[in-house]
Amino acid sequence: MAWRSSGSTNEALVENLFRNHLITSARVKEAMLKVDRAHYAPTAPYKDSPQTIGHHATISAPHMHAAACESLLPYLTSGARVLDVGSGSGYLTHVLAELIAPGGKVVGIEHIAALVDLARANLVKSEGGKAFLEEGRVGFVKGDGRLGWLEMAPYDAIHVGAAAVEFHEALIGQLKAPGRLFMPVEEDFRQHIYVVDKDAEGHVTRTKTIGVQYVPLTDEPRG
Repeated sequence: MAWRSSGSTNEALVENLFRNHLITSARVKEAMLKVDRAHYAPTAPYKDSPQTIGHHATISAPHMHAAACESLLPYLTSGARVLDVGSGSGYLTHVLAELIAPGGKVVGIEHIAALVDLARANLVKSEGGKAFLEEGRVGFVKGDGRLGWLEMAPYDAIHVGAAAVEFHEALIGQLKAPGRLFMPVEEDFRQHIYVVDKDAEGHVTRTKTIGVQYVPLTDEPRG
């Protein structure tokens, strides 16, 4: 039912995702209802498809954001620390903050300075987002997401919003034990979501799931 969940409002979009079983958790549904995609996607915010946000970047389709939240949900508890790699316009970073409320912290990392500024500007469009930013519960930084963000590590959960060409060991190393990483990986010219789990003893397992199509996780565009 992916691609069939578009709506005319944020509420309609989320309700359609829930009706089509792309959202299955009440917690994920509530968090996504609290974050208006129109604050983060300049055109067609309630269409269930990727949308451009400028700077050769996109905001993922709502059903993929729902899938990420559902997968990471066991680790998104109050007090959790979360890293959002390729945070783009800031939408999922905000949703993740809602899921770990009333505590914890999410940091979004982007390699494009203009997108870091855009995400901060978008967050303050709502009172809830503005409070998260002012309280330090959401932060945005410029950096190479492939290297993670050591200043707040280790993380209970890590989301990667662009396709990697390898399993970046820096990210796995910054996971708590236990912890979970959700990331698209390109292999043999095809992309799949991998869920990487680290157990309490530090053992790592990689589970290949659905096929996807993300923009690549790369260096900052030149020119």
